Amino acid sequence: MSTPLLATRGLRVEIGGKRVCNDLNLDIHTGQRWALFGINGVGKTTLLHTLAGLRAPLTGRVLLNSQAIDNLPRRQVAQQLGLLLQEEGDAFPGTVLETALSGRHPHLGRWQWESAADIALARQALTQTGLAGLETRQINTLSGGERRRLSLATLLIQAPHLFLLDEPTNHLDPHQQIILLELLTTQTQNKTCGLLMILHDINLASRFCDHALLLLGDGKTLHGPLAEVLTAKNIECLYSHPVIELDGPHGPVYLPQ
Repeated sequence: MSTPLLATRGLRVEIGGKRVCNDLNLDIHTGQRWALFGINGVGKTTLLHTLAGLRAPLTGRVLLNSQAIDNLPRRQVAQQLGLLLQEEGDAFPGTVLETALSGRHPHLGRWQWESAADIALARQALTQTGLAGLETRQINTLSGGERRRLSLATLLIQAPHLFLLDEPTNHLDPHQQIILLELLTTQTQNKTCGLLMILHDINLASRFCDHALLLLGDGKTLHGPLAEVLTAKNIECLYSHPVIELDGPHGPVYLPQ
């Protein structure tokens, strides 16, 4: 198999004296879609930020295309890795199009302006995320769902090799959830990128992901192909609650008892 887009070796992460993972060895390859699961407060966001190079692990390494991420310039990291935060504040006013175009900044020179091609990419991404016609709207007038879709459009314009997404379906209605996850699935099926996303909906992961990473608490993890990891027994262990497994049109469906 090809070199992983992102790999961890002996990764140990802690926050506030709580062990998030211990000796985690993870490989994410082009074309793969990973779901990250765990109960509230187990450290999912902390782990995602560590994988993005925003915080240092206690021990171990994070490798981005075989290079230690903490040794890479942030500009180079941003050219390869796109991070969607759980909640994003807008420090500066701007229009939808201006905000979307910020996704091209890692690919531009220090004094280089966005080209006509960059603007065309931005408009395409806004259309893909259902925001066409809102280009001149100020971002502070958007709804929570519209702002979330703009963040995803900005990442599409950034065109990273790897997407790290913290609850990408947050604020989105069911229709928009499916549209955005189908869009991300298309990106990976074209073998141009891979992704790892924190989700709370087991059934969305069952439909759109092919690998899973479970944070079980006290540093214990379980990861691998979705069919092996996301089972009724493991879900019950993860959430300490019984579930029922049903056959659905897109694969297994899990319901809490």
